[in-house]
Formats: sequence, C-alpha cells, structure tokens
Amino acid sequence: MKTLFIFLQFIFTGWAMAQNNIGVFEKSADVGTPRLAGSAVYNEADQSYSLKGAGYNIWFGRDEFQFLYKHLTGDFILTASFAFLGDNTNHRKIGWMVRADSSDNAAFGGAFVHGDGLTCMQWRERNGVIMQSPGDEIRAPKYNYEILQLERSGNLLLMRAAHQGEPLQLIGTKELSYLPENVLAGLVICSHQEDVTEQARVWNVRIDRPVSEAYNPYIDGFLASRMEIIDISSLSRRIIYEKNGCFEAPNWMPDGKNLLFNMDGSLFTIPADGGDVSKLNTGSASHLNNDHCISFDGKMLGISNDNGNGSSIYVLPLSGGEPREVTNLTPSYLHGWSPDGKSLIYVAKRGSSNEYNLYRISTRGGDEVSLTNTSAGAHVDGCEYSPDGHYIYYNGSESGTMQLWRMKPDGSDKEQLTFDEYNNWFPHLSPDGKWIVFISFPPGIEHNAHPFYKQVMLRMMPASGGAPFVVAYLYGGQGTINVNSWSPDSKKFAFVSNSGIY
Repeated sequence: MKTLFIFLQFIFTGWAMAQNNIGVFEKSADVGTPRLAGSAVYNEADQSYSLKGAGYNIWFGRDEFQFLYKHLTGDFILTASFAFLGDNTNHRKIGWMVRADSSDNAAFGGAFVHGDGLTCMQWRERNGVIMQSPGDEIRAPKYNYEILQLERSGNLLLMRAAHQGEPLQLIGTKELSYLPENVLAGLVICSHQEDVTEQARVWNVRIDRPVSEAYNPYIDGFLASRMEIIDISSLSRRIIYEKNGCFEAPNWMPDGKNLLFNMDGSLFTIPADGGDVSKLNTGSASHLNNDHCISFDGKMLGISNDNGNGSSIYVLPLSGGEPREVTNLTPSYLHGWSPDGKSLIYVAKRGSSNEYNLYRISTRGGDEVSLTNTSAGAHVDGCEYSPDGHYIYYNGSESGTMQLWRMKPDGSDKEQLTFDEYNNWFPHLSPDGKWIVFISFPPGIEHNAHPFYKQVMLRMMPASGGAPFVVAYLYGGQGTINVNSWSPDSKKFAFVSNSGIY
C-alpha cells in the first residue's frame, strides 16, 4: 500500500510539474490539426520560453499553429522579445495573438514577425472569414523586429514593435469590437510548411494590466509590484519577487547578494536570487518613502522619513539601528552621498517658493548649501554624485522638458545631457562610472511629474554623454528606479514594474 502511495504521489508530482512548466500561461496547445505536433516549455533559469510549432499557415479561413495562452479580460499590454532558431528564412511566423477561442477558424488579432522580414498586424473579423492584414505591410529583413507589443485598450487593438535599443513604434491599430470580453491571449509559432517544425525563443515576457489616466493609487489602491533584475550584457530580465501591493526603489547591497527596498513605510532586504524578505531595523523611523541610498563605502544608510512635519533626512548604520536626523528643515528628500561620505545631496522646497531645488549638507548636520536656483515653473530632482566625485548628475526641466543634466559639486558649469521628446528622470551612475541608467516617461505627461502606472522605458547612455538606448520596456513609473539600483560589479541593475492582477 505504501509503495502504491509513493508511486501515485510520483505520478501526480510529475503531472503537476508538466502542467506548471509554462510560466505565466495556462495552456499550451496546437490549434487546428497540424501534421507535426508543437510544444511550449518554460525555462525557469532565465524565465524564457522555448516554442516549437508546425502548421500550414495562419491565413485564409482557418489556422494551424502552436498556441501558448491564458484567458484575459479587459485591457492588457503584452510585450516580449522574439527570436527564431535556425537559419530558415521562409514565411514562418511568431508573435502575439488575441483570439476568441481555440477553434481553427476563430476571430483573432495579432502582432507577428515572419522569417522573411514581414512585420505587421493581422486579423480575422469573424469565424471562418479570410484573414486580413494592412496594405502597407513592412517586408524586408531590416524590419525583422525583435520586440513585439500588442495592447488591447477598450475595443482597440494596437501593435508596436522595436529593434533592440530603440523606442517602440506604432505599427498598426484595429478596432476589434467583434472579440469577446474574455479572450485567449498568448504566444504563437507557425512554420507555414506542413512537414517542417520551427523553433523560437521568447524572453522578457510581460503581461501587464494597465489602469486609466484618472486612476489614483492613493484612493483606488496600489497595483501589484514586481522586483526585476536585468543583465546588462544580454538585457534579459528576471522577476525575483512579486506582491499584490506597493513596494518601490531597490538599492543593491554592497555584498552583491541582496537588495534593499521600501514597503509599507519601512525598509526590507531580499536575496538577489529571490527568497524570504527581511525587515531592516530603522528604529523610530517608520514612515519612510522611496528616497534612500547607501554610502559609497557600504557602511551607512541614508533615509527620508516623515517625522510628522514632512520628510526629513536621517542616517544610520547599514546594518540597522536608531537613525540620526541630519536636516532640520522640511520637506527634504535624499538622493545621494558624496564619495567621501561627508556630505548628502537632496531635493527640497524652502520658504515661500513653489519650486524645488538641490541642496548639500554635511552628514553631521548644520547649514545647507543651495546648488541650484530653479526658475518659476521648472523642477529639479534625482541628484547623485559620480563615483569619482567630479560631477553631480540630476534631472531638470529648465529647458522646457525634463532632461538629464550634470554640474560641478559646487553647482557650477551646468551641462544638459539629453535632448529628446521624452521626460527623463533619475540618472543613476554605474559603480565603474561608465554608464547612466534612467527612466523615460512618455511626452504626453506633465513634464515636472513622475507619476505611477505609465508605459515607460529604462534607458542607458555613456556617463560622459551620448545617444541613449533602451534596455527595458515596462509598465511602471513612480518607484521604479527612484534610487541607484546598480549591482556593485556594474553588470546588473534592479527595478520595479507594476501591473493589475490578472
């Protein structure tokens, strides 16, 4: 009897593992009756997906392909990086699909890239009718985009695509009021040859549930948060922690093995590979925001805490303890330590002025020193020393939009570094001093604001200046990278993305 129980337990465990080995999706299945069976496997180590599929086509009045999907309702944003495996350049197809059901002639809309370079949006408006695509198809190897995004917003389906490093471009839109509220959404692969099986790798797969422009998290509730780590060399992202609620702003701890982040007014640590969350002792400071940073020597921690009169800056040992208040004026929001550990720089509003400015103060306290004199209607924020102490980097809107700047530590020789249509915030210098990572908000937002829950980009550029390039596309904003989140070896950085529950 015991032997039978162990055998059944083994069978059940194996079945459960097989069923759960498709990541965030619910089911992997062939649609139609392809001659060769397809498959989908989730690779837990790098959180990627391996797809195999055959099928004569996704075209005419019926389809054959491999489909990895889940049920979704309402609005959503589907984003991923795609790559075919093998050198075949036929009309094979991979991408995102939103489908009415799993029948072979179902209505659908999709964002696809083909082996011959065709990149376009395609759809079927009713069961069994001929599939359609726009007349202005993009067809050339150079348009073989790696990143595809498919968004449903109300009855509108939008396709965006990008080469790695570039902003997403709108490829097509289609009103899809014929699709039901509950759809099948997921990844597809089709060989377009009945006797051939094609393979692809898909990574950085994200399913995001956005909210309306009027959504206020302080009233309507905070969306779920994901702690992510990105590898700079591969641009591959891993989620190490998720919560149905708000956490923000990771710092990488000096040991390179743990992250520090704020949640529920306190600070917590988590292993960089994921695991249990531990609360850091910050003594009587229990109303912390997302402005916290670690000294260059790795010994001290600076925090911003609301002491009942507004945000004030404190310091304490990184190992924890009772904090010591440094600033005696509020509001003050910490952003950086000097490399020698003797000074702090921060953003503050003083007197009757409605503008924020950047200030420096000794870690022992005393009088603060003003570093900027912002004009009416402008804003500065995100100040941070370069590791060599030669510059302070920050974001400011003196030019009319929020851009990145740097200046000498005494506030002189201000120099603008970015010049584009995006609103760029929070420049963070890599520990080796070579790179800046920052967050770019879309042009349509108020340029002095860094709101929650927007489609944003994380971008990188040389610390000395140069053309920025995109390293991550995500749904986030406030709390994503408010503080420096580089790993000590300058090979990775951490950030927070957001999504509604799905």
